[in-house]
Amino acid sequence: MPTNMQQEQKGDQNQEALGKSQGGFSTKVHLRVEGQGKPMTVVLTAGHRHETTKFECLMEQGAVKRAGRGRPKLRPKRVLGDKAYSSRKIRRYLKKRGIDYTIPRRSDETRTGPFNRAVYKKRNRVERTINRLKQFRRVATRYEKRAVNFLAMVTLASILLWL
Repeated sequence: MPTNMQQEQKGDQNQEALGKSQGGFSTKVHLRVEGQGKPMTVVLTAGHRHETTKFECLMEQGAVKRAGRGRPKLRPKRVLGDKAYSSRKIRRYLKKRGIDYTIPRRSDETRTGPFNRAVYKKRNRVERTINRLKQFRRVATRYEKRAVNFLAMVTLASILLWL
């Protein structure tokens, strides 16, 4: 939450999740997807923002109800991500919480870990989910001017994927 000194002005591009990126003026949709490729939680950022800025936010949302009694489960057993989520901070965050991860290392990172080809192949589920969301024209083209309206359209498309 921005403080009073950092209060964002009404109509600010960052507040509306709009920003310049390599593809032009756009919005990034960050997804947390369950094992079968269905969206659990969605976070929007401006096109020029890096993925690592919203990783913890994604991990703190999307609680799953347990089969029996008890609090909803927030921590997955394993996180699969792409190279954009490759950082020491994210790996420390996951290790601290006891979550296994499969995130490919960037070319400028020196240390490598064990490689499991079967788990690595499952990383594309998020990409396939994004492609399924883009089947909805309003999500693919972002007709909505306001970020809250666009988030509502992404949420509606996610609900339709669950049905």
